[in-house]
Amino acid sequence: MLRNAGSGGRRFPSYLFLILMNLVSVACLVWVLHDMNLASLWRDIAHIHWGWVAVAVFFDVSVYVWQGYRWSLLLAPVAAVPIWQSVRAIYVGLFANEVLPFRSGEIIRCYLQSRWSGLPFPVTLSSALIERIFDGIWLVFLLFLTTRIVTLPRFLVDGGTILGIILLMAAAILVVVMFSKQHAHRAMGNSRWLMKLRVLIDDLHAMGNSASFYKAALASLPYMLLQVMPIYALLHGYGLDLSLGAAFAITIILRLGTVVPQAPGNLGTFQALVVLSLTLFAVETAAAKRFSVILWGVITLPLLIAGFIALLITGAKLRDLQREARATAEAQPAVRESPTRI
Repeated sequence: MLRNAGSGGRRFPSYLFLILMNLVSVACLVWVLHDMNLASLWRDIAHIHWGWVAVAVFFDVSVYVWQGYRWSLLLAPVAAVPIWQSVRAIYVGLFANEVLPFRSGEIIRCYLQSRWSGLPFPVTLSSALIERIFDGIWLVFLLFLTTRIVTLPRFLVDGGTILGIILLMAAAILVVVMFSKQHAHRAMGNSRWLMKLRVLIDDLHAMGNSASFYKAALASLPYMLLQVMPIYALLHGYGLDLSLGAAFAITIILRLGTVVPQAPGNLGTFQALVVLSLTLFAVETAAAKRFSVILWGVITLPLLIAGFIALLITGAKLRDLQREARATAEAQPAVRESPTRI
């Protein structure tokens, strides 16, 4: 939820944003489903190659195991965080993202990591922001490569350009905080609540001056590329003879098109973006729509199951975690929820 820094600032009408995004998602879903032949969809499911589906599920799960490795790597200068602890927090967050609006799972996973590792919540939240900056930089770079594979719609290219500009600004601020600690301290002044941010700045400085920071930046490329494999595997399992380059392009379009949160699980917009992507490769629209539904199920269901198991292991109710995470976030003077994710 976006709020002005001043105490008298007006609250951003997040409910309007939620309504708008849900309307867009519903419109996309209606467009995908309204003329779909359900008999053809069931026939496609019956004839799919389940070996390729298993490969897709394996890589789908592996993506977030790798993300857990990267998160622990990024936090290594300030705490020794076990990889499986990071993975568990990520999967609880993924489950929340599939069932709650505004990608609440991002705040929840940072809250869990803070609670389990003993790190201040702003530190874990800032580490997640650094992850997204890494992802965004690689996404813009990979988007440039995608334009060499296929001609993309203008709005996607323009969106990538805007994202690149925003990332450069965010990265510049982050560099000042992480590598010029004394300048950041002086800029804070002597305000009581700003002085509380010294711990955050010191920990960010420790991250930025560690070799693990650069390893985490490099680890973000495999994290992005691993997401290509479930799509590539399912394309072959479905019988669409498209190249790895086509799967790469579809992945980048999906990532860029879902930067702004929509309905839980990106339902609707996910399918519409897949159809848009496939038609760029001359796939017939009806087949593209059926494939988009199957792909969403293959990618989403394993995350729901794994996330639910992680939540059970945690021993907490999702609504309780959401409430506690929100209360923790609102208690931090430096924390502002953002409705965007890269």
